[in-house]
Amino acid sequence: MIIKLSSGLYSRQALLFVLALEFALIGGCASLGTATPDERSMRAVISTPHAPAAKGSYSQAIGYGDLLFISGQVPLDPRTGQWIVGDIEVQTRAVMEHIKAILSANGMTMNNVLSTNVYLKDFADFAKMNAVYAGYFKEVAPPARATVPAPLAGTMLIEISAVAGR
Repeated sequence: MIIKLSSGLYSRQALLFVLALEFALIGGCASLGTATPDERSMRAVISTPHAPAAKGSYSQAIGYGDLLFISGQVPLDPRTGQWIVGDIEVQTRAVMEHIKAILSANGMTMNNVLSTNVYLKDFADFAKMNAVYAGYFKEVAPPARATVPAPLAGTMLIEISAVAGR
């Protein structure tokens, strides 16, 4: 199976390798609280009330040295816990604001983002999503990015994960 990404065509195996590598770097860290260092390594759990709380066995983000691995952010209102209903522009803006909040909780900005993975329910929304997304990277070159179609649940149109560095 070949998957079309914004940077070209890739085999399913190549995409799975990249995802496995990201998981290997951040996998297995139990949440000990906000920005709490794991004494066995350089890992720190990063969380903020300004992004949806992690529900399940994952963290909003993991800091590892100078890197920050941000879990997939979805259009969920962190104050109410309700899904943000709206078109792709509304949902993309909400997700990008969640990423900004998590970066801020680790003393970073959108300028620190190195790479993102964008999951779209409908690839026909790519141009509209990209217009909003690009607005968050005006001060620096946009990060590396993979954009793939995904079977997202319910009214969710987008999910974005990111890696940032100092």
